[in-house]
Amino acid sequence: MRIIPAIDIIEGKCVRLTKGDYNTKVIYNEDPFEVAQQFEDHGIEYLHMVDLDGARSNKIWNYKILEKIAVKTRLKIDFGGGIKSDKDIKIAFNSGASQVTGGSIAVKNPELFYSWLKKYGNEKLILGADVKQEKIAVSGWQENSNLEVFSFIQDYVSKGVQYIISTDIAKDGMLNGPSVDLYKRILDKFPQINLIASGGVNVLEDLEEVKLIGCEGVIIGKAIYEHKITLKDLEQFILDN
Repeated sequence: MRIIPAIDIIEGKCVRLTKGDYNTKVIYNEDPFEVAQQFEDHGIEYLHMVDLDGARSNKIWNYKILEKIAVKTRLKIDFGGGIKSDKDIKIAFNSGASQVTGGSIAVKNPELFYSWLKKYGNEKLILGADVKQEKIAVSGWQENSNLEVFSFIQDYVSKGVQYIISTDIAKDGMLNGPSVDLYKRILDKFPQINLIASGGVNVLEDLEEVKLIGCEGVIIGKAIYEHKITLKDLEQFILDN
């Protein structure tokens, strides 16, 4: 299972939100590149980067930070937030993203997302399935849709989607454990997908739990920044697994 720390960016700074609420913003570091270097120094290979300015403004925004981290580290970066057009996704890949996550666009403009799947392939595209009470939420979680999570995933799996990040918004930033039951149900229905768990991770046992049910990766954010899980802990977990 891949360990994937998260860097969320607002105004060029490394921040965390709670349940996607921009009013809960906490700045953890003025320099996301410094944070990325710390991750790499502890044996981490992957990074989940979210452009929160982009998510709010509906266009890619913080791609220069993506470019700096991609050029100056060996981290493999999945990048999301504000990817709404062919121009946006091209900028993201040209700036060094290994994969791009599309959530809102997959809800609001499925034809465009399908076209990206065809153009870039299912190894490069991640479907963002962000869930609020089993319905898909979009636009930086500021809007709810009427799409039920399992039918949403089914539609895209049938089109060839292989990678899916699922965040239970009720868990995000709450440090009270991941949505293991939700992930179990998703994997029971779609055992062929690479499911990346996101939201709620608080202790190392959470990593063991999502690994046990078959998640391909796990995203860790606030637990790192609040020192609930240290980078040394993650380094050891990677070595042991």
